[in-house]
Amino acid sequence: MLNQRQLAILVHLSGFGRDLEESWDVPRAISLAGIAEHLGVVRSALHPPLKSLEAEGLVSSRSAHVIGAPRRRKVFHATDRGREEARAGAKKPRKPRGRSVGPVPDTTKLHGRDEIVSSISSGLSGGSSYLLEGLPGIGKTSVATAVSNSLLDDGWLVRWASCQTDSDSTSIARMWLGGRAPSSKDAVVARVDSKKTLLVLDEAQQSSDRLVEGVRELLESCSETSAVILAVTRAPNPFPGISGFESIRLEGLETDLARELLPMEMDDGEAIEVCEAMDGHPLGIKLWSPEDELPGAGAVQEYVEAQVLRRLSQSGASSLDELSLSPLPLEVVEMLEPDGTEELDESAILRWTGQLVEPHHLVRNVRRASLMDGGAEEMHSKLAEMWSKRSGSRARRMEAHHRLESGTEVDSEWISKSINEIVSDDSAAAAVVLQQAISTNPEEGLFELAADIALERGESKIASEYIESMEHSPRKDLRMAMLARIEGEWERADELEASAIAGLDPGDRVRAEISSLVRKYDDRLPGSDSRVDARDLLSGADSVRLSDLETGDRELASLVLDLLRHSLALEAGDLEEASRTRDSIESRMGAEDARLPFLDLRSRLSAGAEAEEFLDEALDAARSHIESSTDPLERLRSIHMSLEACSEPPNWLVEAHSEFDPESLGESLAPHRRAKAHWWYWRGVTNREDRLSSWKEAIVRLRSTGCGKAARDLTQRLSREL
Repeated sequence: MLNQRQLAILVHLSGFGRDLEESWDVPRAISLAGIAEHLGVVRSALHPPLKSLEAEGLVSSRSAHVIGAPRRRKVFHATDRGREEARAGAKKPRKPRGRSVGPVPDTTKLHGRDEIVSSISSGLSGGSSYLLEGLPGIGKTSVATAVSNSLLDDGWLVRWASCQTDSDSTSIARMWLGGRAPSSKDAVVARVDSKKTLLVLDEAQQSSDRLVEGVRELLESCSETSAVILAVTRAPNPFPGISGFESIRLEGLETDLARELLPMEMDDGEAIEVCEAMDGHPLGIKLWSPEDELPGAGAVQEYVEAQVLRRLSQSGASSLDELSLSPLPLEVVEMLEPDGTEELDESAILRWTGQLVEPHHLVRNVRRASLMDGGAEEMHSKLAEMWSKRSGSRARRMEAHHRLESGTEVDSEWISKSINEIVSDDSAAAAVVLQQAISTNPEEGLFELAADIALERGESKIASEYIESMEHSPRKDLRMAMLARIEGEWERADELEASAIAGLDPGDRVRAEISSLVRKYDDRLPGSDSRVDARDLLSGADSVRLSDLETGDRELASLVLDLLRHSLALEAGDLEEASRTRDSIESRMGAEDARLPFLDLRSRLSAGAEAEEFLDEALDAARSHIESSTDPLERLRSIHMSLEACSEPPNWLVEAHSEFDPESLGESLAPHRRAKAHWWYWRGVTNREDRLSSWKEAIVRLRSTGCGKAARDLTQRLSREL
């Protein structure tokens, strides 16, 4: 007769296919560590039941490569007999009626938390939102997972997000909503606003100080919708005074319930002594080893430092130091000191998310604190050197963190160059690193870069603080003009911009003038009857003093101005001028330049929009060009031009727009940001169900790129629709 723990092991292992029995790579879930985590017990509690199950032929074991681990490990498989026993003894699982989105953790057996899970679930069902607080390792994530499963059983939609250092409101929305999620607060709120919807934010305290205010604003806004929120955070709460939430503190387990985490064969007196010494702290109990001295009641952190860390080998300690000092979870293969990770895992110190690993935060916090007394700067230097030899934005993000924490002077030019590489992939990470750099090196150039990133992200309050830190200059006034546009002060923005441009050095003045002209041309709602003042733009283009630029820059500037003239000529129906500027552009680009077919397509679509008999041929040419285009920006602009040319777009064109991934465009270039804003506008046109959210996203993006007129026009159009 199988006991409860043996049956639980069999049921867990039976959930994995037989094909794994011959597989080289296997999931961690069928290793001793994975089984223990699933059952919520210490690993030593599995030795007797696994040994008995193997002896009875219900389980087999072998050595295999566990995904993410550096070496082969012992893994377990349910035999055919074991699977039969599991089917006979297990309750038939209840199929959830709801669905989940985002990185919901694997379900684990929860001990001693039935009452609080029931209480939170009931409160959420009644419309309350909660902030679940507690010490690291106390079981907050496990409780939140159990609450989510409870509501899923009742047919709810659960949207889950987990924070890391670089997590901002945009990345949280992406986890909650999946796929092409909007980034602006208003658009996210519109998307999540539905009944029987639970939004979970786990590890909320992990978000950097630079990003946490945006996260707070998102939570408060979402709490005012029909959805409810469960925010999970380590104490102290990073959102003091947050409105719309009730606070719940998770304490340790009662002694008799904590006893279930330990081996069944263990003497009850000794087990109770361990549970009381750990004050019912689940992670503390799982870290316990029989040779350890027990702490005084409630002194779990002191126990970790005095016992858990002291028993580590040099290799294990080195790996723990690296993981503790890393700003983000790592893959084992990325590490400078990976050899000790197996020891750390066997000691229950590590937590895994897929192939990414980090120490449990209780252990990490204790180790970080001890390293601050000596040794941290040297380790940061070694890690910075390792990451410096690797390429990519992740490598630069990690290198920058370690260099800034190493105590050595870091060149501001190197910081700026690294930030420009990081921001192309993750503006939130760039913002975090830049704030870190400014705290130790408050130079003018870094304030300027920080203001630019905040403006690009639409963070007006933060941008304002960085701009105020800049010295008074035309460059500061330019950023004040950008800020004024984001905040809707259009006349003040124009005045500031004109004054700033007049005060710039000749070369910078020309670049700013051209940028302003292009922005003014782009500042209209796609597909609408709005027209720019062509005469004003042409006059502005003609007045630009290109002679103030270096020769190489002069050619590029002339090309940009000719492209602007070509667009204006097509809109005005001036085919002679369009042809002239087309010839001028070709002479600069060369007859074989891949960008010329795009210009020709624009001409054909412009003609098709005016005369319907030319439209079918123009759309055929557009389809061919879109399908063959390898440049994301050109592909999307071709899609948008085609949509603008026809009142009833063909299905293939709507599908091409829907399938395009706007995240393939960067955030650091204004043309890319405007194209992404237009993507959201056209999404609202072609997908009426998502119109409210899509157009709110488009409005915020248009405003952040300086297109105030387009943003106002779309706001008015959305108001009429509502």
